[in-house]
Amino acid sequence: MTVVPMPKRGKTANPVAKPYEPTAREIASQAAYAKRRENRRPVPKMKVSMSDGKRIASLLVDHPDPALGYELLAEAIGADSGTFLAGTLDSLAKAAQVGAEVREGEMNYALSMVCGLRPKDQIEATLGVQMAAIHMATMNAAMFMGQAKTWELREAHERALNRLSRTYVAQIEALKRYRSKGEQRVIVERVNVEKGGQAIVGNVGRGGGES
Repeated sequence: MTVVPMPKRGKTANPVAKPYEPTAREIASQAAYAKRRENRRPVPKMKVSMSDGKRIASLLVDHPDPALGYELLAEAIGADSGTFLAGTLDSLAKAAQVGAEVREGEMNYALSMVCGLRPKDQIEATLGVQMAAIHMATMNAAMFMGQAKTWELREAHERALNRLSRTYVAQIEALKRYRSKGEQRVIVERVNVEKGGQAIVGNVGRGGGES
């Protein structure tokens, strides 16, 4: 499967045709997208080169200044050291690996998912890597289920898809709990008490009295 990349702004498939005039809603969405891109962190992509003999993948940052590129990546994932950054990139490469080949597009997709979470520390970054891996595995399970030629295979892939989907939801909840740092929420409700009445706060149960 080949995914057509997003065209650059201003380019059309048919240069002879009349330029498309966007609607007001499209212009508003375009402006919102541009604003969101302005607020994102500068994150360079990774280049994957496979050696012909040993089929070993080499990961290189795609930036004119490699040292700066790795620093930008470290900041984007909340890394405190180059060792953690290298391990994180290696983990993302494993998630994007099919056989002996590391697919560059899928690795950068996984990296964009982690950076999109804006991790504040290495724990959040690690969880983000796992979330990216689970998401990609979920999509593969969905593909395998659609390609299954027997009911037995389809049911097996469907079970895998359900487990992976539930795991992803659990990861989202874990990230929310970690970011909240276990803070408790206190809900204060207003109680109006008429003159001569009484307000009772707490659990009220009704039991049978003695006759």
